[in-house]
Amino acid sequence: MTVQVSKLANGLTVMTDAMENVETVSLGAWIGVGTRQEPAEVNGIAHLLEHMAFKGTERRSAYDIAEEIEAVGGHLNAYTSRENTAFYAKVLAEDAPLAADIISDILLNPTFDEDELKRERAVVLQEIGQANDTPDDVVFDRFQETAYPGQAIGRPVLGTAEIVSGIGRAPLRDYMSRHYGTGSMVMAAAGRIAHERFVDLAGAAYEDLPRERGSNVESAVYRGGEYRETRDLEQVHILLGFDSVSYLDPDYYTASVFSTLFGGGMSSRLFQEVREKRGLVYSVYSFVAAYRDGGTFGIYAGTGENEAAELVPVVCGELAKAAVEVSDEEIVRARAQLKASILMSLESTGSRCEQLAQQVLTYGRPLGVPEIVAKIEAVDVQAVRRYAERLATSRPTLASVGPVGKVERFDRVAARFG
Repeated sequence: MTVQVSKLANGLTVMTDAMENVETVSLGAWIGVGTRQEPAEVNGIAHLLEHMAFKGTERRSAYDIAEEIEAVGGHLNAYTSRENTAFYAKVLAEDAPLAADIISDILLNPTFDEDELKRERAVVLQEIGQANDTPDDVVFDRFQETAYPGQAIGRPVLGTAEIVSGIGRAPLRDYMSRHYGTGSMVMAAAGRIAHERFVDLAGAAYEDLPRERGSNVESAVYRGGEYRETRDLEQVHILLGFDSVSYLDPDYYTASVFSTLFGGGMSSRLFQEVREKRGLVYSVYSFVAAYRDGGTFGIYAGTGENEAAELVPVVCGELAKAAVEVSDEEIVRARAQLKASILMSLESTGSRCEQLAQQVLTYGRPLGVPEIVAKIEAVDVQAVRRYAERLATSRPTLASVGPVGKVERFDRVAARFG
């Protein structure tokens, strides 16, 4: 067992996954807050805060942060999702103390300089504009909003231009002080690093981190419905989805196996029927988006205006078939794909570090590979058919962007389910 977990006196969880045969280490801080913790009036603040953390501290300028990590050949990055925010680095093993110091510095001592904030708001507005010009990004955001209307989990991670333009220093500091504490944060490292050494680094760096932080999060309540947006595009971007399960649900691995066999590769039902046999699309796939208290199963496709009329009924028909026709051979193949993906990811320090952090934030403990593989192996035909039947009785969510006139009407789509 290479994974070790310690808890500091202030309550911060520190974890390592030792990899003796590599020369690098990936490390970082994962905070269990994201878009779901944002009030509507500051939607996008978690993402803006992620950007601003790199724009100067009491000890380092924005240039200093970039120059110090790149001077040792390292990489520093971050991301924001609906439930998490992460700040992480990858460096040579001997430079782990520097990387740990930089990450703690940007989390504990940001200045939120007014001039830097003005410039970075402009950068984020460009990012929002770019996303709005990318129809496959738009259809995913509109799908989420339609599936979870009027809820934080349904709002875009980037926020809107109108809201982000008005976020100043005070809301940033308030958001950080409310949510960045030992109760919502974990430190993780994977690679060539000794557990005791990383615990010492974290203990020294985060000694003054506030203790329990957190907030009440509204439950995710799936509603479903339709969003259509006519745009002058060459393709129609379509996303059809349904209520699904959370990470904590016993059927989470069933959902993953089903998604893999249904639309997870070139041998999947969707790819073979929709692309290979009918030639309706270039891109088609299914996915599972799980959260701590819910989730969605979705199917994305990009198709031509004329092909759009046929596409949605075909996809609905394939879902109905899967509830009764899925075979043992398909299950075996899908399980093998999932297991291979997990085992291949173990070769990456970054993947192992992130998996460790996400597991502790989600489950409260690391999950060993044998445990995960056993859960995948336990998925059988009956479980997959039961999950497919669950989808077949769920109210759908249908989002489409482009020349959408020939996309099947929502009432006809909804009549196929429930």
